Amino acid sequence: MSAERRRVLVTGATGFLGGYAVREFLAAGDEVIASGRNPAALERLRSEGAETIEADLAQLAAMPVQADVLIHSAALSSPWGRWSEFHEANVAGTEAMIDLAQRSRIRRFVFVSSPSIYSARRHRIGVREEDVDPESRMSLYIRSKIEAERLLQAALAAGRIEELVILRPRGLIGVGDPSLIPRFIAASRRRGIPLFDGGRNVVDVTCVENAARALVLAASAPVAPGSVYNITNGEPQPFGDLLDRFFDAMGETPRYLTVDLRVLSALAVLLEKVYALLPRGTEPPFTRYTVATLAYAQTLDISRARSELGYEPTVPLAEGIRRVGEHYRSSRG
Repeated sequence: MSAERRRVLVTGATGFLGGYAVREFLAAGDEVIASGRNPAALERLRSEGAETIEADLAQLAAMPVQADVLIHSAALSSPWGRWSEFHEANVAGTEAMIDLAQRSRIRRFVFVSSPSIYSARRHRIGVREEDVDPESRMSLYIRSKIEAERLLQAALAAGRIEELVILRPRGLIGVGDPSLIPRFIAASRRRGIPLFDGGRNVVDVTCVENAARALVLAASAPVAPGSVYNITNGEPQPFGDLLDRFFDAMGETPRYLTVDLRVLSALAVLLEKVYALLPRGTEPPFTRYTVATLAYAQTLDISRARSELGYEPTVPLAEGIRRVGEHYRSSRG
Protein backbone atom coordinates (compact mmCIF):
# COMPACT_ATOMS: atom_id res chain seq x y z
CA MET A 1 0.00 0.00 0.00
CA SER A 2 1.40 3.40 -0.97
CA ALA A 3 2.00 6.21 1.49
CA GLU A 4 -0.53 8.50 -0.26
CA ARG A 5 -3.32 10.14 1.74
CA ARG A 6 -5.48 7.45 3.29
CA ARG A 7 -8.81 7.20 5.02
CA VAL A 8 -8.12 5.43 8.31
CA LEU A 9 -10.62 3.97 10.78
CA VAL A 10 -9.27 3.64 14.34
CA THR A 11 -11.18 1.55 16.88
CA GLY A 12 -10.50 2.16 20.55
CA ALA A 13 -9.72 5.77 19.62
CA THR A 14 -10.75 7.00 23.06
CA GLY A 15 -8.22 4.69 24.70
CA PHE A 16 -4.56 5.33 25.45
CA LEU A 17 -2.82 4.06 22.31
CA GLY A 18 -5.86 4.69 20.12
CA GLY A 19 -5.89 8.40 20.88
CA TYR A 20 -2.19 8.77 20.13
CA ALA A 21 -2.68 6.81 16.90
CA VAL A 22 -5.46 9.14 15.75
CA ARG A 23 -3.21 12.16 16.27
CA GLU A 24 -0.28 10.48 14.54
CA PHE A 25 -2.35 9.68 11.46
CA LEU A 26 -3.74 13.22 11.39
CA ALA A 27 -0.19 14.58 11.60
CA ALA A 28 0.71 12.35 8.63
CA GLY A 29 -2.02 14.04 6.59
CA ASP A 30 -4.53 11.20 6.62
CA GLU A 31 -8.30 11.40 7.03
CA VAL A 32 -9.18 9.69 10.31
CA ILE A 33 -12.41 8.19 11.59
CA ALA A 34 -12.11 7.79 15.36
CA SER A 35 -14.43 5.22 16.92
CA GLY A 36 -14.94 4.79 20.64
CA ARG A 37 -17.37 5.02 23.54
CA ASN A 38 -16.13 8.04 25.51
CA PRO A 39 -18.06 11.12 24.31
CA ALA A 40 -15.70 13.66 25.91
CA ALA A 41 -12.62 12.03 24.37
CA LEU A 42 -14.34 11.84 20.99
CA GLU A 43 -15.17 15.54 21.17
CA ARG A 44 -11.49 16.33 21.78
CA LEU A 45 -10.48 14.24 18.77
CA ARG A 46 -13.16 15.92 16.67
CA SER A 47 -11.75 19.32 17.62
CA GLU A 48 -8.35 18.13 16.38
CA GLY A 49 -9.69 17.20 12.95
CA ALA A 50 -10.95 13.62 13.18
CA GLU A 51 -14.36 12.36 12.17
CA THR A 52 -15.89 10.50 15.10
CA ILE A 53 -18.27 7.62 15.68
CA GLU A 54 -19.62 6.89 19.16
CA ALA A 55 -20.29 3.16 19.10
CA ASP A 56 -19.21 -0.18 20.48
CA LEU A 57 -17.71 -2.72 18.09
CA ALA A 58 -20.98 -4.53 17.41
CA GLN A 59 -22.67 -1.24 16.53
CA LEU A 60 -19.72 -0.12 14.42
CA ALA A 61 -19.74 -3.38 12.47
CA ALA A 62 -23.29 -2.68 11.29
CA MET A 63 -22.48 0.81 10.00
CA PRO A 64 -21.55 1.79 6.44
CA VAL A 65 -17.92 2.90 6.78
CA GLN A 66 -15.59 3.83 3.96
CA ALA A 67 -11.90 3.43 4.79
CA ASP A 68 -8.66 2.21 3.27
CA VAL A 69 -7.13 1.04 6.56
CA LEU A 70 -8.61 -0.33 9.77
CA ILE A 71 -6.54 0.08 12.95
CA HIS A 72 -8.13 -2.23 15.50
CA SER A 73 -6.84 -1.13 18.89
CA ALA A 74 -10.05 -1.54 20.91
CA ALA A 75 -9.68 -4.22 23.57
CA LEU A 76 -10.41 -5.22 27.13
CA SER A 77 -6.94 -5.23 28.69
CA SER A 78 -6.82 -6.35 32.30
CA PRO A 79 -4.94 -8.92 34.38
CA TRP A 80 -8.27 -10.18 35.71
CA GLY A 81 -11.82 -10.71 34.51
CA ARG A 82 -14.30 -13.29 33.31
CA TRP A 83 -13.83 -15.23 30.08
CA SER A 84 -17.22 -14.06 28.79
CA GLU A 85 -16.04 -10.44 29.05
CA PHE A 86 -12.68 -11.03 27.37
CA HIS A 87 -14.29 -13.13 24.64
CA GLU A 88 -16.95 -10.53 23.91
CA ALA A 89 -14.48 -7.63 23.73
CA ASN A 90 -11.40 -9.23 22.20
CA VAL A 91 -12.56 -12.26 20.23
CA ALA A 92 -16.13 -11.45 19.17
CA GLY A 93 -15.10 -7.80 18.76
CA THR A 94 -12.32 -8.79 16.37
CA GLU A 95 -14.69 -11.04 14.43
CA ALA A 96 -17.05 -8.07 14.07
CA MET A 97 -14.20 -5.96 12.68
CA ILE A 98 -13.32 -8.72 10.20
CA ASP A 99 -16.95 -8.62 9.02
CA LEU A 100 -16.76 -4.84 8.70
CA ALA A 101 -13.48 -4.96 6.76
CA GLN A 102 -14.87 -7.61 4.40
CA ARG A 103 -18.18 -5.87 3.79
CA SER A 104 -16.65 -2.40 3.43
CA ARG A 105 -13.71 -3.68 1.38
CA ILE A 106 -11.16 -2.14 3.70
CA ARG A 107 -7.87 -3.11 2.16
CA ARG A 108 -5.52 -3.31 5.15
CA PHE A 109 -6.32 -4.53 8.66
CA VAL A 110 -3.77 -3.56 11.34
CA PHE A 111 -4.35 -5.34 14.64
CA VAL A 112 -2.93 -4.26 17.99
CA SER A 113 -2.15 -7.50 19.78
CA SER A 114 -0.09 -7.94 22.94
CA PRO A 115 3.34 -9.39 23.84
CA SER A 116 1.71 -10.70 27.00
CA ILE A 117 1.20 -13.81 24.86
CA TYR A 118 4.94 -14.49 25.36
CA SER A 119 4.55 -14.59 29.16
CA ALA A 120 6.08 -17.57 30.90
CA ARG A 121 7.39 -18.48 34.32
CA ARG A 122 11.00 -18.13 33.18
CA HIS A 123 13.38 -15.49 31.88
CA ARG A 124 13.06 -14.76 28.14
CA ILE A 125 15.57 -12.51 26.37
CA GLY A 126 15.32 -11.40 22.75
CA VAL A 127 11.90 -12.97 22.18
CA ARG A 128 11.02 -13.24 18.50
CA GLU A 129 7.55 -13.05 17.00
CA GLU A 130 7.21 -16.81 16.53
CA ASP A 131 8.09 -17.60 20.18
CA VAL A 132 4.47 -17.99 21.29
CA ASP A 133 2.89 -20.82 23.26
CA PRO A 134 -0.46 -21.09 21.44
CA GLU A 135 -1.93 -23.02 24.37
CA SER A 136 -0.90 -20.52 27.06
CA ARG A 137 -3.35 -20.27 29.93
CA MET A 138 -1.38 -17.72 31.96
CA SER A 139 -4.43 -15.43 31.90
CA LEU A 140 -7.77 -15.11 30.17
CA TYR A 141 -6.62 -11.88 28.54
CA ILE A 142 -3.68 -13.71 26.96
CA ARG A 143 -5.98 -16.49 25.77
CA SER A 144 -8.30 -13.92 24.16
CA LYS A 145 -5.47 -12.18 22.28
CA ILE A 146 -4.12 -15.50 20.98
CA GLU A 147 -7.60 -16.42 19.76
CA ALA A 148 -8.05 -13.01 18.13
CA GLU A 149 -4.78 -13.46 16.22
CA ARG A 150 -5.91 -16.92 15.09
CA LEU A 151 -9.20 -15.49 13.84
CA LEU A 152 -7.39 -12.85 11.82
CA GLN A 153 -4.90 -15.23 10.24
CA ALA A 154 -7.76 -17.58 9.33
CA ALA A 155 -9.74 -14.68 7.84
CA LEU A 156 -6.70 -13.71 5.77
CA ALA A 157 -6.26 -17.28 4.52
CA ALA A 158 -9.96 -17.44 3.61
CA GLY A 159 -9.80 -14.19 1.66
CA ARG A 160 -12.11 -12.32 4.03
CA ILE A 161 -9.47 -9.63 4.53
CA GLU A 162 -6.94 -8.63 1.90
CA GLU A 163 -3.94 -7.45 3.93
CA LEU A 164 -3.13 -8.07 7.60
CA VAL A 165 -0.42 -6.66 9.86
CA ILE A 166 -0.20 -7.48 13.58
CA LEU A 167 1.76 -5.39 16.10
CA ARG A 168 2.68 -6.44 19.63
CA PRO A 169 3.76 -3.28 21.52
CA ARG A 170 5.29 -3.95 24.92
CA GLY A 171 4.56 -2.03 28.12
CA LEU A 172 3.14 1.26 26.88
CA ILE A 173 4.16 4.33 28.88
CA GLY A 174 3.34 7.97 28.40
CA VAL A 175 1.13 10.86 29.43
CA GLY A 176 -2.41 9.56 29.85
CA ASP A 177 -1.34 6.01 30.77
CA PRO A 178 -4.40 4.55 32.53
CA SER A 179 -2.78 1.36 33.75
CA LEU A 180 0.94 0.66 34.07
CA ILE A 181 2.36 3.54 36.12
CA PRO A 182 -0.88 4.13 38.07
CA ARG A 183 -0.79 0.51 39.22
CA PHE A 184 2.80 0.88 40.43
CA ILE A 185 1.92 4.10 42.26
CA ALA A 186 -1.00 2.37 43.97
CA ALA A 187 1.15 -0.63 44.94
CA SER A 188 3.87 1.65 46.33
CA ARG A 189 1.33 3.47 48.48
CA ARG A 190 -0.12 0.25 49.84
CA ARG A 191 2.51 -2.21 51.04
CA GLY A 192 5.15 -1.69 48.39
CA ILE A 193 5.96 -2.84 44.86
CA PRO A 194 7.04 -6.51 44.89
CA LEU A 195 10.70 -6.91 43.92
CA PHE A 196 12.29 -10.21 42.98
CA ASP A 197 16.04 -10.72 42.86
CA GLY A 198 16.58 -7.10 43.78
CA GLY A 199 14.76 -5.87 40.68
CA ARG A 200 17.57 -7.01 38.41
CA ASN A 201 15.28 -8.72 35.88
CA VAL A 202 15.55 -6.84 32.58
CA VAL A 203 12.38 -5.60 30.89
CA ASP A 204 11.26 -3.68 27.80
CA VAL A 205 8.78 -0.82 27.60
CA THR A 206 7.53 1.38 24.76
CA CYS A 207 6.85 5.10 24.70
CA VAL A 208 3.28 5.33 23.42
CA GLU A 209 4.32 7.87 20.77
CA ASN A 210 6.61 5.24 19.24
CA ALA A 211 3.83 2.63 19.21
CA ALA A 212 1.54 5.11 17.46
CA ARG A 213 4.24 5.78 14.89
CA ALA A 214 4.59 2.03 14.33
CA LEU A 215 0.87 1.87 13.51
CA VAL A 216 1.30 4.56 10.85
CA LEU A 217 4.18 2.60 9.34
CA ALA A 218 2.17 -0.65 9.47
CA ALA A 219 -0.66 1.02 7.58
CA SER A 220 1.44 1.46 4.44
CA ALA A 221 4.61 -0.64 4.58
CA PRO A 222 4.90 -3.13 1.68
CA VAL A 223 5.04 -6.25 3.85
CA ALA A 224 3.83 -9.81 3.45
CA PRO A 225 0.17 -10.30 4.44
CA GLY A 226 -0.10 -11.69 7.96
CA SER A 227 3.21 -10.26 9.13
CA VAL A 228 3.68 -9.85 12.89
CA TYR A 229 5.99 -7.34 14.59
CA ASN A 230 7.29 -6.75 18.09
CA ILE A 231 7.41 -3.09 19.11
CA THR A 232 9.47 -1.67 21.99
CA ASN A 233 11.76 1.26 22.65
CA GLY A 234 14.74 -1.05 22.16
CA GLU A 235 16.18 0.06 25.52
CA PRO A 236 15.93 -2.86 27.97
CA GLN A 237 16.28 -1.82 31.62
CA PRO A 238 16.55 -3.61 34.98
CA PHE A 239 13.06 -3.48 36.45
CA GLY A 240 14.13 -1.84 39.70
CA ASP A 241 16.17 0.83 37.92
CA LEU A 242 13.26 1.60 35.61
CA LEU A 243 10.88 2.13 38.51
CA ASP A 244 13.43 4.31 40.33
CA ARG A 245 13.71 6.52 37.24
CA PHE A 246 9.95 6.92 36.94
CA PHE A 247 9.40 7.71 40.60
CA ASP A 248 12.32 10.14 40.65
CA ALA A 249 10.84 11.97 37.65
CA MET A 250 7.50 12.16 39.46
CA GLY A 251 9.11 13.49 42.62
CA GLU A 252 8.08 10.42 44.60
CA THR A 253 9.95 7.84 46.65
CA PRO A 254 8.95 4.27 45.77
CA ARG A 255 8.35 1.66 48.43
CA TYR A 256 9.47 -1.85 47.62
CA LEU A 257 8.53 -5.18 49.10
CA THR A 258 11.01 -8.04 48.94
CA VAL A 259 9.10 -11.26 48.40
CA ASP A 260 9.78 -14.95 47.87
CA LEU A 261 8.87 -16.04 44.35
CA ARG A 262 7.75 -19.54 45.31
CA VAL A 263 5.49 -18.28 48.07
CA LEU A 264 3.92 -15.54 45.96
CA SER A 265 3.42 -17.87 42.98
CA ALA A 266 1.56 -20.37 45.14
CA LEU A 267 -0.49 -17.59 46.72
CA ALA A 268 -1.40 -16.23 43.27
CA VAL A 269 -2.89 -19.60 42.28
CA LEU A 270 -4.94 -19.66 45.49
CA LEU A 271 -6.11 -16.07 45.08
CA GLU A 272 -7.28 -16.70 41.53
CA LYS A 273 -9.40 -19.64 42.69
CA VAL A 274 -10.95 -17.64 45.52
CA TYR A 275 -11.59 -14.46 43.54
CA ALA A 276 -13.19 -16.42 40.70
CA LEU A 277 -16.02 -17.13 43.15
CA LEU A 278 -16.49 -13.50 44.19
CA PRO A 279 -18.80 -10.91 42.58
CA ARG A 280 -17.91 -9.57 39.17
CA GLY A 281 -15.29 -6.82 39.11
CA THR A 282 -13.45 -7.91 42.26
CA GLU A 283 -9.79 -8.16 41.28
CA PRO A 284 -7.20 -10.08 43.33
CA PRO A 285 -4.18 -8.12 44.58
CA PHE A 286 -2.02 -10.12 42.16
CA THR A 287 -2.32 -13.02 39.72
CA ARG A 288 -0.05 -15.62 38.12
CA TYR A 289 0.39 -13.23 35.19
CA THR A 290 1.25 -10.33 37.51
CA VAL A 291 3.88 -12.40 39.30
CA ALA A 292 5.41 -13.62 36.03
CA THR A 293 5.55 -10.06 34.69
CA LEU A 294 7.26 -8.71 37.81
CA ALA A 295 9.59 -11.62 38.52
CA TYR A 296 11.08 -12.62 35.18
CA ALA A 297 13.18 -10.87 32.57
CA GLN A 298 11.55 -10.40 29.19
CA THR A 299 12.92 -8.43 26.25
CA LEU A 300 11.72 -8.47 22.67
CA ASP A 301 13.64 -8.64 19.41
CA ILE A 302 12.46 -5.71 17.25
CA SER A 303 14.82 -6.34 14.33
CA ARG A 304 11.96 -7.44 12.06
CA ALA A 305 10.04 -4.20 12.66
CA ARG A 306 13.18 -2.22 11.98
CA SER A 307 14.02 -3.99 8.74
CA GLU A 308 10.52 -4.44 7.28
CA LEU A 309 8.51 -1.52 8.66
CA GLY A 310 11.37 0.96 8.87
CA TYR A 311 10.54 1.36 12.57
CA GLU A 312 12.90 3.35 14.76
CA PRO A 313 11.87 4.74 18.15
CA THR A 314 11.82 8.54 17.93
CA VAL A 315 11.01 9.23 21.59
CA PRO A 316 13.86 7.91 23.78
CA LEU A 317 12.98 6.29 27.08
CA ALA A 318 14.57 9.16 29.03
CA GLU A 319 12.30 11.64 27.26
CA GLY A 320 9.24 9.47 27.81
CA ILE A 321 10.01 9.26 31.52
CA ARG A 322 10.57 13.02 31.67
CA ARG A 323 7.18 13.69 30.06
CA VAL A 324 5.38 11.35 32.45
CA GLY A 325 7.08 12.92 35.46
CA GLU A 326 6.39 16.47 34.33
CA HIS A 327 2.72 15.71 33.70
CA TYR A 328 2.36 13.94 37.05
CA ARG A 329 3.88 16.83 39.01
CA SER A 330 1.85 19.48 37.18
CA SER A 331 -1.39 17.54 37.66
CA ARG A 332 -0.79 17.47 41.41
CA GLY A 333 -0.30 21.22 41.52
